[in-house]
Amino acid sequence: MVRRDELDKWFESRQFHFAKLVLTGMDNKPVLEINRPEMADEEICLFHRDVAGGDACFERLHERVRQCMAGRQAMPVVRFADGEYAFYNQDLHCNGLYQQAESVGAIQKAMPFHRDALQYLSVTGIMTPLIFPGNLRRNAKGVFSFLVKFRTPSSSAETFLTFLSESPVELNRHNYLPFYVVYAWLTSAVFARLMDRKKICVLNSEWNRDACIRWFDHFSSHPDFSFVRIPTEYVATRWASMCDCILNQVPSDTDLCLVGAGVGALLVCVDVAKRFSIPAVDAGHVLNMMNDRVDKSNGARLYTLWKNSPIT
Repeated sequence: MVRRDELDKWFESRQFHFAKLVLTGMDNKPVLEINRPEMADEEICLFHRDVAGGDACFERLHERVRQCMAGRQAMPVVRFADGEYAFYNQDLHCNGLYQQAESVGAIQKAMPFHRDALQYLSVTGIMTPLIFPGNLRRNAKGVFSFLVKFRTPSSSAETFLTFLSESPVELNRHNYLPFYVVYAWLTSAVFARLMDRKKICVLNSEWNRDACIRWFDHFSSHPDFSFVRIPTEYVATRWASMCDCILNQVPSDTDLCLVGAGVGALLVCVDVAKRFSIPAVDAGHVLNMMNDRVDKSNGARLYTLWKNSPIT
């Protein structure tokens, strides 16, 4: 059951508000043209009052990662959306594009690991849950929309916020940014330039070295890549049994890890960041873009296409 009193306190504190995520130079029109029109609803994002707007969010993420790379400090960056919301609601609808959980029992067994990782993430890194008026029972002004026909999915941003409050984990100006800021940053020339001559380790179920090299070549950036394969299924529930084997393959001098692990990305990013004292970023769809496998994501995503970008 969603604890609406917690959500009321959250919004009434006026720490957060909804606004359109605007990033200078970003072009969502091609994505909206090939996807369902209502996807544009997701451009209305949740902002903390201390962050001026999209460009400030982008800069905050970039500077945190840059500083943590330079200082060898742990910094997991993890996204949360429908799959994670279902998983933490113990709902097997988390099994979407990939198999995330074998059973409700498997989710329950893994939950203590996820709660511990969330607590570490909230103190050390940045969480970027997808929160917009369409997956809350509130409109863009923060008012519950009881006067319109609206069915909140059984697993939504509301259920996730409730799960966080019970963990307990609090979103604040230090640990929260809007979901799509990560996509925008990873597809930007700013990120590519930061990675020039740096050592990137990709943790994913597949990797196309040539495609990734071409991706960064477009930006005149030349990282030193390594790759560690992780399973395509059940990382979210079986990570404890595979963690040491996988992390032992990550080069100790890695500067940054890009992770593609579905719902398991939380556990992977946190443990990588802890072990190597580096940023570990849940890249998801952007790794598919870098691998020239956008088809694995069922098409393009918002905030991944920049105007005048060498990537098309």
